[in-house]
Amino acid sequence: MDPAPALLGEAFVEGLAPVGLWSLAFMLACPPFVRSFSIGCGTPSRTLPPMSTNPPTSPIESGELSKQYRPSEHEKRVWDRWIAAKAFHADPTRVVRSEAKPYSILIPPPNVTAALHLGHALNNTLQDILTRVHRMRGFETLWMPGTDHAGIATQAVVEKRLRKEGLLKGPLRTSMKREDFIAHVQAFKDEYEATITGQLKAMGCSCDWDRQRFTMDETCARAVREAFFRLFKDGLIYRGKRLVNWDPALQTAVADDECYDEEIDGAFYYLRYPLVRKKASATGPGAPGGGKPEVEPVTWDELSSRGYPGASSHPADAPAWITVATTRPETYLGDVAVAINPHDPRAKALRGLMCELPIVGRVIPILEDDYVVLPERYARSDEEKN
Repeated sequence: MDPAPALLGEAFVEGLAPVGLWSLAFMLACPPFVRSFSIGCGTPSRTLPPMSTNPPTSPIESGELSKQYRPSEHEKRVWDRWIAAKAFHADPTRVVRSEAKPYSILIPPPNVTAALHLGHALNNTLQDILTRVHRMRGFETLWMPGTDHAGIATQAVVEKRLRKEGLLKGPLRTSMKREDFIAHVQAFKDEYEATITGQLKAMGCSCDWDRQRFTMDETCARAVREAFFRLFKDGLIYRGKRLVNWDPALQTAVADDECYDEEIDGAFYYLRYPLVRKKASATGPGAPGGGKPEVEPVTWDELSSRGYPGASSHPADAPAWITVATTRPETYLGDVAVAINPHDPRAKALRGLMCELPIVGRVIPILEDDYVVLPERYARSDEEKN
């Protein structure tokens, strides 16, 4: 007897347990399946013989079937027959020989950071319906299973576990050899991959389990490298300069999608930038050969003569400075200019002067722009004048 029709007949007649929710949806989508249907599982399309709906003796009356339906009594038996018959195996040679049209679905690979949840069950149900329908319509159908390494998420979970077990010391993973850490990641992946695969099989997912993939397999990694190379060669991706999210614990950049915003109480930091001006002997924008301009300090006496508010309260011959307020003092090393509102009474006194970044020693200009918020004490006086 041909095993395929008998196999499918048993799967649908003896019970819907192995497939649960998706089998019910499948029956609603394909009501004519009771009399006949065709399948495409690596063999030519076949039609099932009519199935009897009036057995001579009721199984319940004869004691052959329990009055309570227990899925576990049927799932493994039916699943084993599916696998033995290679009912889910896709044969590409049939497509090459033009015996069947191809139909394939690549399962969105679940992360190996945890077991599957209800969302996976719903999503995989829809994929399984499409897969089985196309098999029965005669397509050479491939539903490719696999799991995803989840990248930084998996690394973070493994590090947390190793610290809890006392195997990882300190805030950084560098206290453990790279080879040892990768071995722990691989063991973690194997553990959860087995759980996820078992869950998918328990749901009756009709994937081609001979083709299961992991996103860090050499085959997948080589395909990713090839794809990036082609995109780069075609000018579709490029490396540019931009701000990135750096994780000091993971010691790597992380994507925007993996970050979240949180409001915290911060502080204002006030930094003194020494004021300088070009030396009278300087004839160009910088020293001979370029580089740092020839400058000299500005004294409080000179600043007072320019009308700078409060300058007279400082020692006349002492070097003058301006105070720059910021919430991110770590960025001052990259400053290229200092901005001041032109309506600020200090702006006129600072025109033509420059300032020197502490420690770095870089000379930067002082610019005027209305975008700068006018300090409240000066904003009030400006309003009174108007």
